Amino acid sequence: MRSIINNRIQIVVHISIWILFYGLTFYPVLNDARPIPSDVFPKLIVIIVLFYFNYFYLVPEYLLKKTVLFYLFLSLGLLIFSVYLLNHFFPPRIPDNFFIQQERPRGLGFMPFYRTFVNLGIPYVISAILRMYVEWKRNENLRLSVEKENIKSELQFLKAQLNPHFLFNSLNTIYALSVKKSPDTSEAIVDLSELMRYMIYEADKDLVPLNKELDYIKSYIQLQRLRLSDSENVSLKITGEDRGRAVPPLLFISFIENAFKYGTDYKGKTYVKISLIITDASIYLNVKNKIGIFREPTKNSGIGLENIRNQLELIYPGLHNLEVSNDGQDYEVSLTIYQNNQAYEMYNYR
Repeated sequence: MRSIINNRIQIVVHISIWILFYGLTFYPVLNDARPIPSDVFPKLIVIIVLFYFNYFYLVPEYLLKKTVLFYLFLSLGLLIFSVYLLNHFFPPRIPDNFFIQQERPRGLGFMPFYRTFVNLGIPYVISAILRMYVEWKRNENLRLSVEKENIKSELQFLKAQLNPHFLFNSLNTIYALSVKKSPDTSEAIVDLSELMRYMIYEADKDLVPLNKELDYIKSYIQLQRLRLSDSENVSLKITGEDRGRAVPPLLFISFIENAFKYGTDYKGKTYVKISLIITDASIYLNVKNKIGIFREPTKNSGIGLENIRNQLELIYPGLHNLEVSNDGQDYEVSLTIYQNNQAYEMYNYR
């Protein structure tokens, strides 16, 4: 569809150029009610031939392939040869009485050659500029397309890493419940199945409705509550309107996972406060947890957080602000995502 639109734009540009050129050529003659010179139509035919010969062949074959010097000599020779043929077969006529009142100036014989050269040369140069712009635009679109595909591939790779990371953490939760022979184990398995269904069918999309992402977060927090011995200080507060908003899937979950993973103190109490504020201009997430004693200093423990950093850089370059603070007692993450045309547009979910 885009290529069709681009082709139509090029056609309109070419038609506009020729209308302008023909208008500038014939307007003075028609405005003064003078007869059209006999050499005008042959010149226009030669101009069109040179224009498109340069546009479709010379510029792509020589100028765009960096053989600039050869192109310049070839173009100069072609223009001089065309001027010679035109002036030879269609010499410009000067009225016999044109110099009755004044002496015939010197060097007049060169003027027809110069005038014809300018008449042919200006459209010739315009054709080269136009073709170079078209090629630059095409290469720029191709570069953006490749860059978009690379970003998409990288995001898929990051999600592929994030999904098993989440699964491992959730299985640890269910394992902890089973060890305690908790009656909530079956409920946890059902919750996990719902979470996995979301990950399988929604996580590969570019955007998902914000309300579905929030339901996913609520289900995850409920799963975590089941395994905690004391969840009194676990809270989730959401303010603002989530309808008609969209975000990339699994955008916030890594911050929340890490809060539950490291938010239990030496007494077994878990302190996790999650606040999400939705406005017309932004979405703000704040996750705060106490720094507990149950840590896993493994190589892969931070993979989810690192992946989400990379994901933010890819999706929201210059449109997000991530702040992480650690005072030794509290760990706090604040993420602000500013509205843009991609992720906060009205999303027709099917």
